Amino acid sequence: MIPFIDLKAQYREVKEEVNAAIQGVLDTCQFTLGSEVLAFEQEFADYCSAKHGVGVNTGTSALHLALLAAGVGPGDEVITVPFTFVATISAIDYTGATPVLIDIDPVTFTMDAKALEAAITERTKAIIPVHLYGQSADMDPILEIAKRYGLTVIEDACQAHGAEYKGRRAGSMGHMACFSFYPGKNLGAYGEGGMVVTDDPEFARTIRMLRDWGAEKKYHHVLKGYNFRMEGIQGAVLRVKLRRLEAWTEARRTAAAHYDRLFAGSGVMTPKAMSYARHVYHIYAIRTDHRQAWQEALLAQGIQTGIHYPTPVHLLPAFAELGYRAGQFPHSEQAARQVLSLPMFPELTQGQCEEVVSAIKNLAEGSAEIGERIAAQSGHATQPQAQEVK
Repeated sequence: MIPFIDLKAQYREVKEEVNAAIQGVLDTCQFTLGSEVLAFEQEFADYCSAKHGVGVNTGTSALHLALLAAGVGPGDEVITVPFTFVATISAIDYTGATPVLIDIDPVTFTMDAKALEAAITERTKAIIPVHLYGQSADMDPILEIAKRYGLTVIEDACQAHGAEYKGRRAGSMGHMACFSFYPGKNLGAYGEGGMVVTDDPEFARTIRMLRDWGAEKKYHHVLKGYNFRMEGIQGAVLRVKLRRLEAWTEARRTAAAHYDRLFAGSGVMTPKAMSYARHVYHIYAIRTDHRQAWQEALLAQGIQTGIHYPTPVHLLPAFAELGYRAGQFPHSEQAARQVLSLPMFPELTQGQCEEVVSAIKNLAEGSAEIGERIAAQSGHATQPQAQEVK
């Protein structure tokens, strides 16, 4: 079996250090926040080229509190994309603001900056570009528009630990940036975790209060806050793993390069790393019109895959109230129909990549042959590589 992700392999590499770090927390009994979280906050902020880091319990909470720190609330609008994990839109909803959606670029899966300005109204308060699958959104035009209209930019970098845009780290470009440390992320906790990084000391101060019941000091509650604190054990684990993140990132990039090379000339549409980007490949997603059949066939051959994401948020029943309709965001909807995430983790070997690609090439050839037969029966010729999406 080739797993979609292999957390056990990673644990074996760091087991002794992680166990010692956890034992340290058990010895000090600093189970909530504490010295390990404080140290991790600064180390991860430094890694992101940001001045401040505030650890919280999830990436969703990071987005929620960043929006609140920016003053977003009822009556405001926040612009983001529908092709993302639901937490991006849910965090906006939690504040009482209205999510306003614009389509993605069909190549990068990230915010189409050309569609941004037309979505801005007098109620717009913030923009959340999503660095999806490990590649940064095209930030310069987004930042320029935001500056012109006086809008706060909050990077959703939950899938982009270590990603870069024109040499700048994800987390260093917007007014704030939000990360998730869910176990399957490039930097994953042994449980849940998240962080907001920022250069703004007032944003950091506000988020520190909001995560801990709005308290500036114990029992002195300045704001109406939440219980969103990071646990000490997660801070300790993440400190150990952060020291290996660059090596793991390069291993992911090597695996992605193997995939790219092996798929070359096959007609299978693979991810495109933009010239401005350091892609960190949280997800390696190909595209196919035969996704369900391919996924089932691959699983039968012992190859696990995933789908990120099968339904864009504007078509989910939970957000029907936003009033969007099918067909309104065609690039997001097409991506949601076609993306298939292949095995991707630092320990993935070249041999495993070869096995995955060989299986998919056979499926692609079979799909093309079926398409040719159907076209011949109907009296129409097909173009080669019919499964490729332009």
